[in-house]
Amino acid sequence: MLDFETLGLAPALNEALSRAGFTKPTPIQDQAIPLALEGHDILGLAQTGTGKTLAFGLPLIEHLLAAPGRPAPKTAKALILAPTRELVNQIADNLRGLTAKTKLHVTTVVGGASIHNQIKMLGRGTDILVATPGRLIDLMDRRAVDLSTVRQLVLDEADQMLDLGFIHALRKIAPRLGTPRQTMLFSATMPKQMEELSRSYLTDPKRVQVAPPGKVADKITQSVHFLEKSEKPAKLRDILSSDLDATTLVFARTKHGAEKLSKGLIADGYNAASIHGNKTQGQRDRAIKAFREGRVTVLVATDVASRGIDIKGVAYVINYDLPEVPDSYVHRIGRPRVRAARARRSPSARPKRSDSCAKFKGS
Repeated sequence: MLDFETLGLAPALNEALSRAGFTKPTPIQDQAIPLALEGHDILGLAQTGTGKTLAFGLPLIEHLLAAPGRPAPKTAKALILAPTRELVNQIADNLRGLTAKTKLHVTTVVGGASIHNQIKMLGRGTDILVATPGRLIDLMDRRAVDLSTVRQLVLDEADQMLDLGFIHALRKIAPRLGTPRQTMLFSATMPKQMEELSRSYLTDPKRVQVAPPGKVADKITQSVHFLEKSEKPAKLRDILSSDLDATTLVFARTKHGAEKLSKGLIADGYNAASIHGNKTQGQRDRAIKAFREGRVTVLVATDVASRGIDIKGVAYVINYDLPEVPDSYVHRIGRPRVRAARARRSPSARPKRSDSCAKFKGS
């Protein structure tokens, strides 16, 4: 495939791609889109930041444009499930850019926002529903949404959607969906057990893989600092002070730890903010917006951010605490669009001491 125009997409989609500056597909898009347009179920594995949203978004929208008709009240034609509010909003923003000149509507439902407003929006029906599983089940229990008309299902960050935290919710949602349907699963990592579980939701799927699962994105290299726990705060401030204008994403293990670390940095004069599960959706949105616009230069986050941030120009990603799950490491350092590179150590190597502060700078 030379460019998007060779796909034979609807004129409105080609125009939207042109407006956004997209001309050539990435490898995952090149392989997945033609198969998805043919109606196949897809299991897509690609590094974070390689364009998975367009890989499922373009064929999904193309199918909807080919079958026009206003959705009935409380119904949706396509459902996209993602594990975090931030990722839901990011996916929806991308899809709205593609559907801006069409009659298709994109609706989001996430926790932390007014459920009454969401009930009102769903009452009008929607073409594409992007949701976190927990809030969607709340709406199903209130009979505010009817999923029997859904003919396309997408699981983004599918490894987490099939993990223990979400699989029970998925098992409640899946039987309510319409059949036959097309299902697409996309992720940067896919442990063997979860890949086997994914077969319960896929029918004769086409596997599309452009890099080994769990591989860190190209041009991101890493260094590691071996430290005692008591030495970590000073080392973090030393790193931040070496480039005060750089946008830096700092990962902490717990919500309490992220908030404490953020408040300590602010008290020491750093331009910091935090996002984690104890923050309201409005607080999280404002913090990310400020970080994206450069008004906040240090964003302290739990792993909620590793599945929902796509920010250009991030200079550093610092693992103040190592993740509990090794695959989360890949998502942490691959989610931002980092801008420069320096490497010291393989990401699979674990420090011998129990606490470490790892710093990454990518290009």
